[in-house]
Amino acid sequence: MSTPEASDPDPTKVTAERRRNEPVREPQGRLGEFTRRLRGGELGSLPGVLCTAVIWTVFQILDHQFLSPRNLSNLSVDLVGTGLIAVGIIFVLLLGEIDLSVGSVSGLTAAVFAVLNINDGLPEWVAIVAALLVGAAIGGLQGFFFARVGVPSFVVTLAGLLAWNGLMLHVLGASGTINLHDQGLVYALTNQYFHNTAAAYGLAALGVVMFFLASYQDRRRRRAAEVPYRPLGELALRSAVVAVVAFGAAYVLNQFEGLPLALLIFLVLVVGLDFVQRRTKYGRRICSIGGGAEATRRAGINVARVRVSVFAISGTLAALGGLFLASRVDSVGQTSGSSILMINSVAAAVIGGASLFGGRGRPWSALLGILVIQSIASGMLLMGIQTTVQYMITGGVLLAAVVLDSLSRRSQQAHGLA
Repeated sequence: MSTPEASDPDPTKVTAERRRNEPVREPQGRLGEFTRRLRGGELGSLPGVLCTAVIWTVFQILDHQFLSPRNLSNLSVDLVGTGLIAVGIIFVLLLGEIDLSVGSVSGLTAAVFAVLNINDGLPEWVAIVAALLVGAAIGGLQGFFFARVGVPSFVVTLAGLLAWNGLMLHVLGASGTINLHDQGLVYALTNQYFHNTAAAYGLAALGVVMFFLASYQDRRRRRAAEVPYRPLGELALRSAVVAVVAFGAAYVLNQFEGLPLALLIFLVLVVGLDFVQRRTKYGRRICSIGGGAEATRRAGINVARVRVSVFAISGTLAALGGLFLASRVDSVGQTSGSSILMINSVAAAVIGGASLFGGRGRPWSALLGILVIQSIASGMLLMGIQTTVQYMITGGVLLAAVVLDSLSRRSQQAHGLA
């Protein structure tokens, strides 16, 4: 019987090395992984995507103007104000907490801006900075009472909902409404468009390139760590899908007024905050606290400091969202920062895929969720349906999202994933 030479490679080691360095390419590999994630309760953004598709299909059948370039362009601007507030809610939900004061904070900070700029004559940029600082300070104060004093976030922010709304009415004074300058910076936030078609197409191309590079970099890291990674063919296919969506959106926007400044700012902030959440130590600490605060504390992380900072982020984004909402109506009044704004913000975060139980959600969830809510509002407006019906439908969608979230968590617990 012959024996292999000492220099011959061990077939077992060669096979193991090949399995570590090659992606799974079985025909049912990715389908099996997708099925496993669904069974494990990892629904992600799938419910929001399906809900958007159903809503757009139904409203387009009922009114052919729904998917017109004009309506979709207006929709892309209308969602920004509430969407920014929802992004702040995402970070709070990652902790497993809630912020009920965001609507009142947005109204108060918009009132502060209007009083400083219109009534007191301060330069607009100074008033904007002051409004954002007020939002950050309010968020930090509420975070302090929650993280340091130990008051539940629900109670702290519920008190804030009432207190900041009352302070807003006091700041506005007897007139109750302050009109903004129609040529100022805040007015331009939702009324400025880049009419050159190259702007929208350029943004679409940049987005596709960034998506592919980020996916490729992630593939390299996973390959170096010897964990399963996506084959290049799949990365190319996913990038092609993103390209179809991005360039399709750019084409539609260019059929009306071009790329809205509001949408550009929103997308830049979402991408930036998504990077912070997924690629920085700070973002990983936020998710870690949502997964288990005690374990995070034992790992040497200052949990209270992170919690305070997250509520400060929520307050800042609420202030920024308030400025966009004021820009959209060109005024600040007693109805600014209404409770329905808070409800829509929380609903957008949950509908988009964030979990009320903490540890799951991305800034992109806010974009998807507010797209669902604003699509309902836009369709109702086109059809002349009363706002009360819109509230009922939005409430039903929110309830369905929460039920899915609860079932998802129960499924994860059953599979030992939560």
